[in-house]
Amino acid sequence: MLSPRGRIRGKLRLSNLYTFSCLRPSVLETEGPHSLRGPGFSRVVHCNQPDLKRAEKYPSNYISTTKYNVVTFLPRAIFEQFRRVANLYFLMAAILSLTPVAPFSALSMIAPLAFVVGLSMVKEALEDWRRFIQDMKVNSRKVSCHKGDGVFHFKPWEKVLVGDVVKVEKDQFFPADLLLLSSSYEDGICYVETMNLDGETNLKVKRSLEVTLPLLDGATFKDFTGKIRCEDPNPSLYTFVGNLEYCSKVYALDPGQILLRDSKLRNTNYIFGVVIFTGHDSKVMQNSTKSPSKRSTIEKKMDYIIYLLFTLLVLISSISSIGFAVRTKFGMPNWWYMEPQNTTNLYDPSSATLAGVFHLVTALILYGYLIPISLYVSIEVVKVLQASFINQDLNMFDEETGVPAAARTSNLNEELGQVDTILSDKTGTLTCNQMDFLKCSIGGVSYGVRASEVEVAAREQMEHDLSGQDAVSSLFSVEKGVVNSDLETLKIELEAGVPLKDGKECKPAIKGFSFEDDRLMNGNWLKEKNPDAILLFFRILAICHTAIPEVNEVTGSFSYEAESPDEGAFLVAAREFGFEFSQRTQTSVFIRERYPSHQNPVEREFKVLNLMEFNSKRKRMSVIIQDEEGKIFLLCKGADSIIFDRLSKDGKMYEEDTRKHLNEYGEAGLRTLALAYKRIEESEYLAWNDEFQKAKTTVGQNREALLENISDVMENHLILVGATAVEDKLQKGVPQCIDKLAQAGLKFWVLTGDKMETAINIGYACSLLRQGMKQICITTVVTDTAEDAKKVAKESVKKQIKDASQMIKLEKDPHAAFALVIDGKTLSYALEDDMKHQFLSLAVDCASVICCRVSPKQKALVTKLVKEGSGKTTLAIGDGANDVGMIQEADIGVGISGVEGMQAVMASDFSISQFRFLERLLVVHGHWCYKRIAQMVCYFFYKNIAFGLTLFYFEAYAGFSGQAVYDDWYMILFNVILTSLPVISLGVFEQDVSSEVCLQFPALYQQGPKNLFFDWSRILGWMANGVYSSLVIFFLNISVFYCQAFRDDGQTSDMAAVGTAMFTCIIWTVNCQIALSMCHFTWIQHLLIWGSVVTWYIFLAIYGMLPFSGSAYRILTEALGPSIIYWSITLLVVVACNAPYLTYIAFQRSTNPLDHHIIQEIKHYKKDVEDQHMWTRERSKARQQTKIGFTARVDEKIRQLRGRLQKKYSVLTVLPLRTVERQAKGREGEGEGAES
Repeated sequence: MLSPRGRIRGKLRLSNLYTFSCLRPSVLETEGPHSLRGPGFSRVVHCNQPDLKRAEKYPSNYISTTKYNVVTFLPRAIFEQFRRVANLYFLMAAILSLTPVAPFSALSMIAPLAFVVGLSMVKEALEDWRRFIQDMKVNSRKVSCHKGDGVFHFKPWEKVLVGDVVKVEKDQFFPADLLLLSSSYEDGICYVETMNLDGETNLKVKRSLEVTLPLLDGATFKDFTGKIRCEDPNPSLYTFVGNLEYCSKVYALDPGQILLRDSKLRNTNYIFGVVIFTGHDSKVMQNSTKSPSKRSTIEKKMDYIIYLLFTLLVLISSISSIGFAVRTKFGMPNWWYMEPQNTTNLYDPSSATLAGVFHLVTALILYGYLIPISLYVSIEVVKVLQASFINQDLNMFDEETGVPAAARTSNLNEELGQVDTILSDKTGTLTCNQMDFLKCSIGGVSYGVRASEVEVAAREQMEHDLSGQDAVSSLFSVEKGVVNSDLETLKIELEAGVPLKDGKECKPAIKGFSFEDDRLMNGNWLKEKNPDAILLFFRILAICHTAIPEVNEVTGSFSYEAESPDEGAFLVAAREFGFEFSQRTQTSVFIRERYPSHQNPVEREFKVLNLMEFNSKRKRMSVIIQDEEGKIFLLCKGADSIIFDRLSKDGKMYEEDTRKHLNEYGEAGLRTLALAYKRIEESEYLAWNDEFQKAKTTVGQNREALLENISDVMENHLILVGATAVEDKLQKGVPQCIDKLAQAGLKFWVLTGDKMETAINIGYACSLLRQGMKQICITTVVTDTAEDAKKVAKESVKKQIKDASQMIKLEKDPHAAFALVIDGKTLSYALEDDMKHQFLSLAVDCASVICCRVSPKQKALVTKLVKEGSGKTTLAIGDGANDVGMIQEADIGVGISGVEGMQAVMASDFSISQFRFLERLLVVHGHWCYKRIAQMVCYFFYKNIAFGLTLFYFEAYAGFSGQAVYDDWYMILFNVILTSLPVISLGVFEQDVSSEVCLQFPALYQQGPKNLFFDWSRILGWMANGVYSSLVIFFLNISVFYCQAFRDDGQTSDMAAVGTAMFTCIIWTVNCQIALSMCHFTWIQHLLIWGSVVTWYIFLAIYGMLPFSGSAYRILTEALGPSIIYWSITLLVVVACNAPYLTYIAFQRSTNPLDHHIIQEIKHYKKDVEDQHMWTRERSKARQQTKIGFTARVDEKIRQLRGRLQKKYSVLTVLPLRTVERQAKGREGEGEGAES
């Protein structure tokens, strides 16, 4: 309706519905303004006063999540590059190459270093540029801002200043932290969705101060001014302290008037607000952390390997230096052809020590090939190619949204294969935020035959595990008849409650309603044995809520704007059952009931007398209504534990059956609430209402406590009606993904801002929790006295942690599973320095951990604790701005590109569109990337040691003269061309097993967390192989070519011939070695490996024809090519160098094979096709023992049934024995009687 001011106003004063958070005391001023003194309360905001607000030096509203900017890129990026020890070494070598002592030209040292560092910096710049583009999209969003004289105009978010008045419209995000002034509702109410901040999907109700309600439209802001004094920027999302000075009065502000950046306006046409915090001062940005610089575990370990090789380099350089000094002092005077009397300090016999020092520098540069400069650039190239494969993987492409997986940084590819713990957000990450009414229990009867997603997935898992009857047939070796009978019993019991997944099953046509049971539909409930209870149940669903109906003018149907998705699902269910909520007024709700006739709906009015809303402390909601007959009822819904404690003696008729149904629903992963009512006499109500109204109008800190106490008086002596079971739709494939990751040996934590009950239900849905698992719930003890309350609470938390740890230690059942559940308030104590390690120790002992009501900052702190406390690789995954902190803090951050904006994706290292793709990202790509990089790095050090040590041997052989045995061009091309492409092919294409086998054998993933392919034993083994190869290459060549004719005319070989022959042996040896270490070949690998060998001969032929080739002129065509010795020594050296590796591999595969060795042999002999029985058995073995996931649930079920079968078989065995004993005793008695 159009008001005189010309705007559409919501006529319903919603605050009248609310008891606690939204009721505005009639005299707010009597509470008095907050006392804002001392540090932390210095912020002053001049509202709508451009001249004054510009004088305040507050940050702009521009935000940045990039690692670099124009000024810091060069210094920071260079620092990042030279944090790598090898790069630092080559920088020093490049500087030394400018001196006369360098054995190579300066260009040959500086150019490779500049290329390697420059390439890496370009890659960093491109990745940060993508983050910058995402930031610009956010900063350039438009918002309507007061320009002056009552005129509003649009301007970018980044231009918004503190003190600006802005207008935000429905379904828009708030551009900064705002003070709510007014809204499209008359009483200043607005609905806010805070999913980006705390992960909650239910709407929050905010309300403005009464004094600012007249600010109706643009014209009213023409002369509006005010001053806000408030707290300084801080990360606390749920607190705010401040005062508004307006119209010569001071008004207290609280969180109920604050609208936070990145939350969204819902169900409200528009609001006006004044900006308090901008940009990085806003609370959401205060909860974020700076984009960290992350390095993988392998890269960090590479530094230690470089230290080791550098130590080896210094050692052999020192030996060379000492040898040179000795030869210079004692040999130089006798070498007349060196003209010792005219030499420089480099060869002066009288300054042998100084000559040795200079030679040390020469040796350090000469033997620099021990430290591979091309390693880093090769790894960069490989990681970029690996990332492109991740980006292009069609199995991680979401067809619904058209969004592929994206490796936003390639630095951490191999880290994906070493994850130990996953820390996940819940809302939007595990769930779809879609609630479906699925089952219910009314009057002790369970209704709803449709299986939940959890039940369907469990059924599939059970069928798979029981295929072939292996799991059960091995239980006992008993008579065939008993086994077959018990097998059928087992199958029936496993299938109980899990209906077959019908082939024609499809998605529900009605959003929020997946219920199937003809007994309640189409009025059939009237034929049930207890229709009165069913009628009450339906009315509670339709009346006990705070939702607002919205009519579709085209179809005439209703949709509901509810505070929580649960309420929305209840209203849809009530409508489908024939009780449609159609209208709400100030005092009543109207229900169109298809009762008593289903064909003819009747609209009935129920007067709402009082409403006591749901919150996490009360865990229930109640409404007091009066029906058309004047009868007064209290209708209540809430957590079953709360409702059952408030039942009257006569109200427990259905309690036992309802409890049983609630347990079944919980096992099926459903969210449950109990429903109850009671009849109230008018006199009783009037007396209670007087007290209730007094409490509502009380101003002060004890107002809520008074309201709660008075509500408790009324919410007692209830009569149980039934219970609801709502399915929080999980994202597609979430339970299966968690199960597979659990089988891969990964631990799982859920960190959510949602309330504890919701998180626990999702835990059941994902099989992180299950029936029989012992839950450890750690909560703070609420004390009445404020004095020492924090100390008492802290001691209580410490005692609970200690007791829980002791309970786990004393547990004797090896199959016992524990789950830890803790809320944010308690977590704040548990994360303190003197308690956090005890908390972590307890959490590690538990099978799953769920942290509820945690702030974004706490998510980051928990992630940091797990990362640093356990020393293992952590992965954090989330989809909203509230997850940015933990994504950045974890070793690997994965963002889900869902409906909640791109904040999480912008801060992440990898992004996927669905949680289920995490399985493939880790189990397939993570496994491959880890093994590829690990093998690649080990091979790199092997080939460089094999090559570099031959330089040392020759120098020692040549009197420590500093002479290189190889031509300069050989050494330049060794790492750049001749051995670089094969190693890149290893890092890009190598597969120990196929992607399908990775998913079928998840235990293979544990090779990464256990670091089987990059531990010190393997690294040193490859190094020893390099040392062995260098000895064979050098001494076999020297022994063959020394003093022996190798040409037809009897000429002996010179240094060029020996060096070229040795280099040929190196090229063949290292390329054959990489071929032997590969498990998977494509034509690309063959081309690059054998093409590198051919390239060497082509280069040698062409180089030998060039005039500047020097001593290598026509060396292949005229000297080495015609010589049979050259080809024979090459063959001999290659066989001798690679024989030990072949022997080792054969011995390992025969005596102590790794998991992938066994799988490779099965696949090679096609046993997976020919012997399905064996293949299935091996698959069942190839999973880590886990206590979470569907597999653990099925294993626990089989253990229970095994115990029952064992007991049954024992009884069957004992009974015949007892019969035999009785018969024997009877015979003895007969014998004794005969004797007497």
